[in-house]
Amino acid sequence: MEGEITIVSNPTVNVRLTNTISSFESMRRFNRGITIAELKGKLEMIVGASPSSMELELFSVSDIFLQKMDDNEALLGSYPVDDNCKIHVIDKSGQISEFTDVSKVEKFELPDEAYEKRTDSARSFMKKHGVGQFNEEEKAKKRAENAARRDEEKAAADALSVGSRCKVQVPEQPTKLGTVMYVGTTDFKPGYWVGVKYDEPLGKHDGSVAGKRYFECENKYGGFVKPLSVTVGDFPEETYDLDEM
Repeated sequence: MEGEITIVSNPTVNVRLTNTISSFESMRRFNRGITIAELKGKLEMIVGASPSSMELELFSVSDIFLQKMDDNEALLGSYPVDDNCKIHVIDKSGQISEFTDVSKVEKFELPDEAYEKRTDSARSFMKKHGVGQFNEEEKAKKRAENAARRDEEKAAADALSVGSRCKVQVPEQPTKLGTVMYVGTTDFKPGYWVGVKYDEPLGKHDGSVAGKRYFECENKYGGFVKPLSVTVGDFPEETYDLDEM
């Protein structure tokens, strides 16, 4: 008949797929003539959920929820599915897919001896090019700096004597006055250390650290600092007149 209009729709549709099992989104093409039950069967191979535990939700191109696709006998084309619409698969079983459950993946650890023999490892590359810990020139420079630092600390420690009044200046801390109570090495950290009894409760202990006593003082009046942070001199102990406070 004249004037009759025939509408021909595309027999297939491209949809975006998301699911509750993983965070991945994929694009798939389906025939509009398949039933929702058949669609679920195809989705099982994609998302890993059982068709019997699936719920399908249809979203528009702009991700606006349209409706549930809950009639297994209905055709896919009977729903308002257009290209780039989204079908969201909800797995009601609550199980984690074996493809996304990393707890089931056996962890592999290569022994250090075997790793050392590999020629394609990061360690091998660093050795070959003298990078990082394998830079001998840099390591030698670091050793020299550390040795010079130790010698400087020892010289500073040798110049101190127990009983001397001192001023302690540690970066980013207030200047403190006190009395030298200990000079030498300790069990808690390597190198030379100076034990100081501060004039005010600005310390951390009473002269003992980790159960070993190095000197005597009231709690919170004692502290240990590096020799280079200590200057000895005529630093009178401050006294406070209670009538003036």
